[in-house]
Amino acid sequence: MGTIGDWLAGKGAARTSGTLRVGSMASGAPLNLPWLAVRGARPGRTLWLHGQVHGDEINGIVASLRFLRGLDADAMAGNVVVTPTGNPQALDARRKRNPYDELDLDQSYPGSAQGLPTERLAHAMFSEMRGVASMVVSLHTMNPLFDAPPYAVYKVHPDSPVSEADVLGAIAHFRPTLACRQDVGGKGELPGNIAGALDYQCLAAGISAFMVELGRGNAFQPENVALAENGFRGLAQHLGIVEGSPRATGVALRTVSRRGWITAEEGGMFVPRVRAGALVRSGESLGDVYGMDGSVTPVPPFTRDGILIGLRGDPVVHTGERLAFVAWEWADRLPIA
Repeated sequence: MGTIGDWLAGKGAARTSGTLRVGSMASGAPLNLPWLAVRGARPGRTLWLHGQVHGDEINGIVASLRFLRGLDADAMAGNVVVTPTGNPQALDARRKRNPYDELDLDQSYPGSAQGLPTERLAHAMFSEMRGVASMVVSLHTMNPLFDAPPYAVYKVHPDSPVSEADVLGAIAHFRPTLACRQDVGGKGELPGNIAGALDYQCLAAGISAFMVELGRGNAFQPENVALAENGFRGLAQHLGIVEGSPRATGVALRTVSRRGWITAEEGGMFVPRVRAGALVRSGESLGDVYGMDGSVTPVPPFTRDGILIGLRGDPVVHTGERLAFVAWEWADRLPIA
């Protein structure tokens, strides 16, 4: 077992913090991944909270650190691990991707010990999770240009012992507006290696895992931090790590099976008519684009109903830029048992 696993295998209630060494910068400054853990007085399962994959995702960092501070190790059966940042170079630069190789960390797992900086970060983190974590929550936000109510994203791995029902049961503790099943092929969503996401690789390793999107990037949003903390508490109760009965029983979820982006046809100032989270009916428009020549051009109306997962809050748009992230197909699931 690795550094974190070795410590968790010890006996007795305790808490600690440490770093995983990945390498160094040209200046000689170390490139490390920080971690914190609370070990319960009695053995049990391990809940792993991963606070930030992309450098502009702030709310998950704060929520996971605050939750860990409130734990009573003497009353626990099992462990909670927090890795507040998986991408410290991107965090320090306040941008999504690592500036030293421009790779997307959440398309780089399980990583490579001999790879580019991002791949080495992924390898160091995933090597510690494998065989140690019982459940991993990968915490994200939308990018800083978008407003979004909290929602969840999950994947299904064909060879994983973790079922879709298991993952949805865990997601229910966060009471998200939507639970989006992501197409691992990336169709209609994002280009690239979606199978390289942390949660998908966890599922491949037999670890229950999913993503929670906590609002807007590069911002502290107290209501979203509080929602995450409540979700962590419910999961810890569900796993038997802390005392109490989880309250997710009977929570219905709206699961999304298809989603995609609306983009701008012309540049200008985008002024929305609706809010993030709204249901937009067929025939309705998101808003208008004000041109620098004084023109006002409505965004083409929807040809079918859609739910706004995220809506652009920054009005400055160019042709082809994203205006909204939309759920096109969804179903209301029966309450999770």
